[in-house]
Amino acid sequence: MRLLVLEDDSTLGPWIEKGLQEAGHVVDRFVDGKDALVAAMTQPYDVLILDRMVPGLDGLSLLKSLRQAKVQTPALFLTALSDVEDRVEGLSAGGDDYLTKPFAFAELLARVEVIARRQGGGQATGDNESAVLSAGDIAIDLHKRTCKRQGQSIDLNPKEFLLLEVFLRSKGRVQTRTMLLERVWDMSFDPTTSVVETHISRLRGKIEKPFGDQLIRTIRGTGYVFDPA
Repeated sequence: MRLLVLEDDSTLGPWIEKGLQEAGHVVDRFVDGKDALVAAMTQPYDVLILDRMVPGLDGLSLLKSLRQAKVQTPALFLTALSDVEDRVEGLSAGGDDYLTKPFAFAELLARVEVIARRQGGGQATGDNESAVLSAGDIAIDLHKRTCKRQGQSIDLNPKEFLLLEVFLRSKGRVQTRTMLLERVWDMSFDPTTSVVETHISRLRGKIEKPFGDQLIRTIRGTGYVFDPA
């Protein structure tokens, strides 16, 4: 799944982001509510995870703006505001769940997955449809963490699976090396690392070589495009 996280705490924010990525999700984390609102209005997300006390625009106001704009992406409040009135206010504003700090990461992950299954990641589809991303003759099941092409199962390690998920979600759009480093490995630009090239080569060996064609095109000097026939 692709998740938006609004959390400005310099310790907690990266910890949540890393944990969600290790669980196989694509995570965009913001520390300012105004930036998060722009992203949530213009990008497709499966679930929003919102702190209520952040700079620029608080999570509650952000969600109210989204709901007024008819954006129905499921949202979970993750906040230290724990009074009954606070929880009621959050749910009344359009929140789908409310988890107070401190919390167990396993519970956060479980709640996010339940919200996504229950509401189809904000799309008007059933649970089975929302769990599957596909393009051409290749598909991945986000819940079962499986990959198939032409009906054949393909064994992918967690990073290969996440890399393919990013490509499926951005079909036809260039993904730069820096973008892939940030989304899959939580790394900023590093000219010395070849981790992207290495994993794309391995992924190609699994999803392209046995089938004798090309799904991932290299755009010299720019990045990669996932473009199945």
